[in-house]
Amino acid sequence: MSTPYPFTALVGQDDLRLALLLNAVSPAVGGVLVRGEKGTAKSTAVRALSALLPEVPVVAGCRFSCDPAAADPNCPDGPHESGGATARPARMVELPVGASEDRLVGALDIERALAEGVKAFEPGLLADAHRGILYVDEVNLLHDHLVDLLLDAAAMGASYVEREGVSVRHAARFLLVGTMNPEEGELRPQLLDRFGLTVEVAASRETDQRVEVVRRRLAYDDDPEGFAGRWDEDESALRAQVVAARALLPQVVLGDAALRQIAATCAAFEVDGMRADIVMARTATALAAWAGRTDVQSEDVRQAALLALPHRRRRNPFDAPGLDEDKLDEALEDSREDEEPEPPEGDDDPDGGGPDGGPGGGQPPADGPDSPELPSQNQGQDTDEAPTPEEPAPTSGAPAGSGEQQAVRATEPFRTKMLSVPGIGEGAAGRRSRARTEHGRTTGSRRPRGALTKLHLAATVQAAAPHQKARGRSGAGLVVRRDDLRQATREGREGNLVLFVVDASGSMAARQRMSAVKGAVLSLLLDAYQRRDKVGLVTFRGTEAQVALPPTSSVDAAAARLESLPTGGRTPLAAGLLKAHDVLRVERLRDAARRPLVVVVTDGRATGGVEPVARAGRAARLFAAEGVASVVVDCESGYVRLGLAGQLAGELGGTAVTLDELRADSIAGLVKDVQGMNSPSRRAA
Repeated sequence: MSTPYPFTALVGQDDLRLALLLNAVSPAVGGVLVRGEKGTAKSTAVRALSALLPEVPVVAGCRFSCDPAAADPNCPDGPHESGGATARPARMVELPVGASEDRLVGALDIERALAEGVKAFEPGLLADAHRGILYVDEVNLLHDHLVDLLLDAAAMGASYVEREGVSVRHAARFLLVGTMNPEEGELRPQLLDRFGLTVEVAASRETDQRVEVVRRRLAYDDDPEGFAGRWDEDESALRAQVVAARALLPQVVLGDAALRQIAATCAAFEVDGMRADIVMARTATALAAWAGRTDVQSEDVRQAALLALPHRRRRNPFDAPGLDEDKLDEALEDSREDEEPEPPEGDDDPDGGGPDGGPGGGQPPADGPDSPELPSQNQGQDTDEAPTPEEPAPTSGAPAGSGEQQAVRATEPFRTKMLSVPGIGEGAAGRRSRARTEHGRTTGSRRPRGALTKLHLAATVQAAAPHQKARGRSGAGLVVRRDDLRQATREGREGNLVLFVVDASGSMAARQRMSAVKGAVLSLLLDAYQRRDKVGLVTFRGTEAQVALPPTSSVDAAAARLESLPTGGRTPLAAGLLKAHDVLRVERLRDAARRPLVVVVTDGRATGGVEPVARAGRAARLFAAEGVASVVVDCESGYVRLGLAGQLAGELGGTAVTLDELRADSIAGLVKDVQGMNSPSRRAA
């Protein structure tokens, strides 16, 4: 086994180290989500944590790590007799992103269960992680069905495996730690809320600190054991501090004043539900124990809020994570003022204070020149410049949109109607188009390829029934052979690659019009986030097209690129379509199973290059020849409409929808397949 990097040898990352140590002190805090750019020691810090945890007492021989003091009466390896206790180091179990369901929750021997009625169960990673750490690197890339299983286990403290009437249950209480790079996509809100704390990490910009990071890493790579040995004393001291804080934790008192501060803070930031209040209370208590105190003070509540609230205040994937510390201080101060008693008669201190003459909450006196400044009257007000008037449309004597315009803000996003790719795919699990998946409604059966995961009972019995006499069946049990087993085929939904091809030319440059266009694309991006799609962004203007964002799972990155998109110049529609075709060709090599959906946002005009209309038509027919599903969002406005977007949709083999029709609550907002919407009457419109 390789020697892990010492926790005490980490340079910087104070918030990350504190969040991990608080969970080591009090696992009830609920785990840590570590967000940050690549190469910031996220995984290194998590893997180093397990060495600081105390040993775990377990029942000897129990595969499910039952506690000898309170053994699980329903343990599959039970019942356990008294005695036979042993101790082992705390485990850190890593869940690979591509793990199967059986690897996570365990597997039943279906053949023995049917033929013998024996619950032959092989434990999975959830059993291994019981009373330890379950670590998920790149947790935002975890498949939906695994996320569902994690949510169930985290909520109930147990894992259930049920297959065709055979059921196994075992305890699964673990410290959930995840790391992720936000550039690769966001996390589902349900799983995000299950993490007690969150930490944002970034590489240091201080030269001396970066030098020390490199120096230590090189020394570790050259001699891991020798490097770890130089930190043994520090590791032992930190481990002893964790043990001491755990012992002190039951004695920590969470007073009413601290509880009111916690409640007031959560109310001020409008977090959903009550889990934030509970996590803050547990975190503040752990902070006090870590500091060697038996009372929770105001600074504990403040630090707990900075760790427990940032990921709970996001309303959509485009909100920036983080917490307004000025607003936090204001909420804490308001709650303290509500708790201050009236000064007794004869008290010379009109401002009141704590029992030692200073202000309450463990804060130093705030007077004199060092007093904190009050927020200015303009704080929090919008200081943006007033919007400029709408720019007039270009005259007929000048090229359309010959001057470049600055980027404009998008209108508020809205709920869009669902656009899906026709046919049945086999891509990654999602919520957009029909696909053959491991989860969903059963549609048939087949012989298993590899390990059997979903048994089709009726088909298995039907396959085994004709052979019972030849196999010498004499009892009530069915004689089942491996060749009789049938895998259930299921139909669910898949995620697609939604590639946006956005016209940023001068014909789209009027501010009100471009704001509406950006609002529509933003709405489609939000829909793609909810349906677990990958997204890409191609823009075209002037004389060329460019890939503003290669295909990625980070929808908020696409939204940021869209927000800063300038407009102006001619309309090289053919260049935009050809660039999109190249993106799909490359992506098909990387992820052949993920089917694409091309969304072209344009008014249909083509003015750039030689024979722009003919070239655009030829480029569009490439998509039609390859059967790529497409939709054109028609941005043409005004009383006189040329219908160019509809003609483009016909060349693409797709359909055209107007901005109004894109809304889910519009009269035309019916859920239809992209190609199914391409009726002759619609093309003519």
